[in-house]
Amino acid sequence: MKTPGKRLRLSDLAAYCNVSPSTASRALSGTPGVRPELREKILAAAREKNYYQPTTMAGHRVIVLASTAAMLDYQRNQFTAHVLEGIRARAAALDMELVTRSVAAPQHELAVIEEAVADEDVAGLLFLTVDDDIVLAQARNVAKPIVLVNGDDPTMQLSSVAPHNRVAAALATRHLTGLGHRRILFCTNPGRRTITRRREGWCDELPEDVRAHWQEMIVDTGEWTAEAAREAILARLDREGVDFTAILCAGDSLAIGVTHALRERGLRIPEDISVVGIDGLPQGELLAPALTSVHLPMRSIGEAAVDLMREHCLADDFIARRVELSCKLVIRDSSGHAPTRVGS
Repeated sequence: MKTPGKRLRLSDLAAYCNVSPSTASRALSGTPGVRPELREKILAAAREKNYYQPTTMAGHRVIVLASTAAMLDYQRNQFTAHVLEGIRARAAALDMELVTRSVAAPQHELAVIEEAVADEDVAGLLFLTVDDDIVLAQARNVAKPIVLVNGDDPTMQLSSVAPHNRVAAALATRHLTGLGHRRILFCTNPGRRTITRRREGWCDELPEDVRAHWQEMIVDTGEWTAEAAREAILARLDREGVDFTAILCAGDSLAIGVTHALRERGLRIPEDISVVGIDGLPQGELLAPALTSVHLPMRSIGEAAVDLMREHCLADDFIARRVELSCKLVIRDSSGHAPTRVGS
């Protein structure tokens, strides 16, 4: 079973007990999902063989459930791709087994949860950009660890990891008001709680008289695409004219479309209109002018989610928590001092 002089591995112990490595790991860590008699058998074997239990996630299988929104972003804007890089890198360091499942609708998310609950080899689930209330309601009743990635649970029953979205938008808005801007549009595709947090941060920092009419300053794109943002800004210009001096975009992809729309109408960036994004995607640096943006720690979000899952799996007294990571404003050429205009 074991070569003399070598430490007993989890796979060796699992083979000796005729169970999978993930079952052996859950039995050793006290994670739910192992029959009491089987757990005692594995613990007795570990004592007999002087097995050293590591503090990693060795042998644990975790499902990464990626929502439709996450996969659309993966294809278009790469935010999800950077988060997944962090998840995979940290999982590899902890010797964790990952299974990625993409779903097309909330009912498919529910089916994946049911399968995971029934599979004793699944230790927990990472929900990537999952917001549906019905799905979260079912998830709150699952005995296995669940961590929301790039999301949050308003009831605080599920743990989550996300950028501090409210602060991110507040940083960007404060930068613009510091440059003299007052009427700052917020270009967004609402619907997700994380985006609501960004809207709140923007609103927090608007001048008081402008904040009283914040609804008038929202530009709803309907989609997370540059073309949708371009069309929405052009429509806003047709309706209201140039009654603003800056635009904060809820995502860098929207900022790209906004830039194109302003150019079509002969407006200079930043001399006439300043544009700021939130994400910090690499392509923003290639815009002309280069995009001022709040950089979100995308890879670190994935890493922190795996660390939280590890803690959840290994601690009997785990308490759900919300982890929010700080963000950094990177100032480039797309933002400048507000022009002097009547009504601005």
